[in-house]
Amino acid sequence: MRKIELLSPAGDMNKLKTAFYFGADAVYIGGKHFSLRALAGNFTDEEIIEAVEFAHKLNKKVYVTVNIFGRNDDIAQAEKYFKFLESAKVDGAIVSDTGLIYLARQVAPNLSINLSTQANTLNYKTVEFWHSQGLKRVILARELSLDEIAEIKNKVPEMEIETFIHGAMCISYSGRCLLSDYRTGRSSNRGECVQACRWQYEIKEKDSECGYMEMVEDERGTYIMNSKDLNLLDYIDKLDSAGVCSFKIEGRMKSEYYLATVVNAYRRAIDAYYEMGEKYKENPLYQEELKKTAHREFTTAYITGFNDRTVNYDDSQSKGTFKFMANVISGNENSDYAVIEQRNRFMIGDELEVLSPTDSFNKVIKVTKMQDEKGSDITDAKLVQQKIRLFTDIKLSEGDILRKKM
Repeated sequence: MRKIELLSPAGDMNKLKTAFYFGADAVYIGGKHFSLRALAGNFTDEEIIEAVEFAHKLNKKVYVTVNIFGRNDDIAQAEKYFKFLESAKVDGAIVSDTGLIYLARQVAPNLSINLSTQANTLNYKTVEFWHSQGLKRVILARELSLDEIAEIKNKVPEMEIETFIHGAMCISYSGRCLLSDYRTGRSSNRGECVQACRWQYEIKEKDSECGYMEMVEDERGTYIMNSKDLNLLDYIDKLDSAGVCSFKIEGRMKSEYYLATVVNAYRRAIDAYYEMGEKYKENPLYQEELKKTAHREFTTAYITGFNDRTVNYDDSQSKGTFKFMANVISGNENSDYAVIEQRNRFMIGDELEVLSPTDSFNKVIKVTKMQDEKGSDITDAKLVQQKIRLFTDIKLSEGDILRKKM
């Protein structure tokens, strides 16, 4: 039986481990070169080897983005990089540039190539072409509907279909945008996007008597190019039926808390789908989880057809309903306390909720006793990244996260 792959971003090694701990089947990462998230932490060649070895021991996968649009000066280095990725035994390279795909097929014939969403694949003839060139997977453009995805899979059944299921969306959707380059000289198509579409704009007109006159785009604000966040959690069953094999979460520059929250929600929803079919949607837990971390207003984009309500006018990003308070770095299986690392301030009397892939998920700890590393009692966790002994009867494990309702 084909099983859905839950594919998470990972901007660095800690985020990779977080994604796997909370249930991702695979991650996609960027190296120090040729990645469209050059501002993320990213991985050195040595770290890519380490990441692949770590993932394969868990029977999980690592894909590496090589998704810039290359220039002549990139070719020689790209040739070496593709050879390296093949030798590192990565599970696939995510590539958008036709010339770089051609190069990879020449110099690294055993390296699987996944066609990036940047290639803007919209129809089955394009997928058919890329299958004829030896590609095994295509990441479809975000503009496609369920019916279009199903038709593509029906016409080219041998091709694996990957789609984005959650996360921030570029105003250009599939990403070929020039706004960052125009505004700041930093090219989004070469990994340096400053997300100028998220800025708050004011449209003004020069007037000889009144000076500059502010022209608000509408009564709600001036975020006129700021896309809503994609959320297709309620379409797991339909995407599966359409033939999608990999559900992709956006966010290589997102925090560990964001990844843990979103991956955990989708992991639990997918598992529930396999247990009870479309009835998984009757449980409000999964959607509520997605609201607990920072996000914009959600949209299903074009999954059911044309949609002219995908812009988030009100603000650049909304806060989540919960705040990340601490990481668990040592569980309490063999003692009456867990060791945690503080991320935000909390005190005796506060209630902390557990984010975990275990049965402790969403249990609430009333903070009654804390100690510093020397064993002295403390009442206020106010030192950033302080190691703290948290006394609790609730089972905590290394990798769990503690959060507090806002």
